[in-house]
Amino acid sequence: MSEEAPKKKIIFSGIQPTGVPTLGNYIGALRNWAAMQDDYRCVYCIVDQHALTVRQDPAQFRKQILNSYALMMACGVDPEKSVYYIQSHVPAHAQLSWILSCYTQFGELSRMTQFKDKSAKHPENVNAGLFTYPVLMAADILLYQADLVPVGEDQKQHVEICRDIANRFNGIYGNVFTIPEPYIPKREQGARIMSLTDPARKMSKSDENPNGYISILDPPETILRKFKRAVTDSDGEICYREGKDGINNLLAIYSVLTGQTIAQAEEAFSGKGYGYLKEQVGSVTAETLRPIQEEYSRLTADRAYLEQCIRTGAEKAASISARTLAKVSKKIGLI
Repeated sequence: MSEEAPKKKIIFSGIQPTGVPTLGNYIGALRNWAAMQDDYRCVYCIVDQHALTVRQDPAQFRKQILNSYALMMACGVDPEKSVYYIQSHVPAHAQLSWILSCYTQFGELSRMTQFKDKSAKHPENVNAGLFTYPVLMAADILLYQADLVPVGEDQKQHVEICRDIANRFNGIYGNVFTIPEPYIPKREQGARIMSLTDPARKMSKSDENPNGYISILDPPETILRKFKRAVTDSDGEICYREGKDGINNLLAIYSVLTGQTIAQAEEAFSGKGYGYLKEQVGSVTAETLRPIQEEYSRLTADRAYLEQCIRTGAEKAASISARTLAKVSKKIGLI
């Protein structure tokens, strides 16, 4: 009698539908979404309710949600392999969030660094949703009994408070929630992609200077132009070392996208000039993003297919999350 295959662990990850992700988002996270689908049971979500902490233009927001859904599919998320859905289409997220907020301490939320940062950036709109954001994130994760949550270093605090909430609830009512672990992939060189105009800062789609970041949907000529303007230094040597942030960033991008080591990339550019390096990194980037952009165009042109995937994904997510919500409701005494 053959042994049963070990049960795959569950991974949960979500992305806000605000703006087009950058090359940094793709390298650091999105391409991993596709890669993880064969080894894990993946639950992927467009977290549109999280985006409501900032005022959105309704018509534009609807378009962004649909486009974000299509773009993740273009990056390799397969609705047949993964549970892939839009957060607001599964009411259990908001329902569990309210219940969990009654098991979350005010002091815990007030210590969250993201709340402090965003409050400082948007003092005109410090709303309660911004404060309770981590509770909704905890509900997102715990609804699917996720074992692992892929996060960057800046998001670890959200997984920690999720674990605290789950442990507190389990301590009162028994083993209700799986306690999730942060999943931080071994950081290959270049997983943290920096701004092209200020290589001391992380590449961000909220950068006021559009030349600082590469959008996944930037056309090839825009990509090449932005790389040509990338900040380097004055010593003219293409090598990866401390103090050469701009060159380090370009070598890291080239290394990750070609599968070469940094040493191999240095060797490839030995004796070449900075202009040649920028041109080659731009070309490799444009070629990497080309099939994603083509698939995105195909998907957005087929609205009926997209909407069918969205409906099916919501049904799958609702079926799984309903079991957790029913268990929680029974434990706390709701009829």
